Amino acid sequence: MATTTQIRPRALVRAFGGPRYAVAMTVDALGTGLLRPFLLLYGVTVLSLSAPATGIAMTAGVVVGLVCVPAVGLWLDRGARSTAVAASMLVRVLGVALLLATPAGNGWMFAAAALFLGIGNQAWPAAHAAVVATVAHGRDRDTALAAGRALRNAGMGAGALLATACLAGGAAALQVLAGVTGLAYLTAAALAWSVRLRADPAAALAEGGDSGPAPRMRALLAANVVYVFCLNVPEIALPLVLVTQLHASPVWSAAVFVANTVLVVTLQVPVTVLMSRFSRRSVLALAGVVLTASYLGFLAATELRHGWGAPAVATVSVVCTLGEIIYAGSATALVTALAPAHVLGRTLARFQLSTGFGLAVSPAAITALAPYGSTALWGSLAAATLLSSAAVATERDQGARLSG
Repeated sequence: MATTTQIRPRALVRAFGGPRYAVAMTVDALGTGLLRPFLLLYGVTVLSLSAPATGIAMTAGVVVGLVCVPAVGLWLDRGARSTAVAASMLVRVLGVALLLATPAGNGWMFAAAALFLGIGNQAWPAAHAAVVATVAHGRDRDTALAAGRALRNAGMGAGALLATACLAGGAAALQVLAGVTGLAYLTAAALAWSVRLRADPAAALAEGGDSGPAPRMRALLAANVVYVFCLNVPEIALPLVLVTQLHASPVWSAAVFVANTVLVVTLQVPVTVLMSRFSRRSVLALAGVVLTASYLGFLAATELRHGWGAPAVATVSVVCTLGEIIYAGSATALVTALAPAHVLGRTLARFQLSTGFGLAVSPAAITALAPYGSTALWGSLAAATLLSSAAVATERDQGARLSG
């Protein structure tokens, strides 16, 4: 059983990679919050594209972005750190520039813009995790990763709120938002690049002992695809259930989303520190159990009548968010702990591939199951998550790396 870590604010900033890198993360998250939730509206409202064409272009951007992730992993294993983070931001600057240059009705240029935005969004998590793993170690690294997620959620939430306030301005306001997003990414890229953090591949190879491949972690990666569904539950599954099945006011969906964001921002670090007394693998397995319990709770809540369904769903969503927090605080931490230093980049890239794949397929899976009723939706998610939790708990770690 590991000892509990306590990390001071200054040490936490250093674990981020320094104050400039922390500011870069905040600015990048703010820019993402300004545009990402409204990219579909931009294609439809500003460019006069059809909703299906816009959605296909955005999906293609995500898929191609995933294809580029292995190359990012190789770049990280060659020593890139802050440069890789800055590059992920600069690629999105190019995407925003293309977006602003796209004339109305030009679906191909919009697809190209979505492609570069997708590449940057998919490359960032692995690059950021590699930065944190280079400047922080042990449980301090886990706490820094958790704090980074909380900071990013706060920035994205603030950006989304600002963008929502500006939507009354119509197409012109969306174009301004896109321009501000591009400037935010450019500023964040300059700040990240100025950190000039790089790893020594030779030292990493000496620590790893050989030049072999990354650990397989097949059960962990497969389970992660299912775990990731929890990230789309507040954004997709719950609004779908509340509005179409329970016929509740859209205010309930908004309240659930806001509560999810606030809880993640405020509890991510404390819960991660609290869980640090247990092994990372045990905590990740526990996250699956909590998520399973929440899915069963949603199943029970949707059966309530006389107006009790929506309040019950909102209450259970707090349990789901807690499961999400435990998952997010242990998954990347476990992967970085298992990965030998000389293949850290490739291991993080494979983990990001599983995350990106889960995020890509979960909307389709959720919307396909929902019409068959609550049992099909929540029962399937509960069964798959519980099996994933068992797989995580029983998989054996390879080599000398420990999960705790």
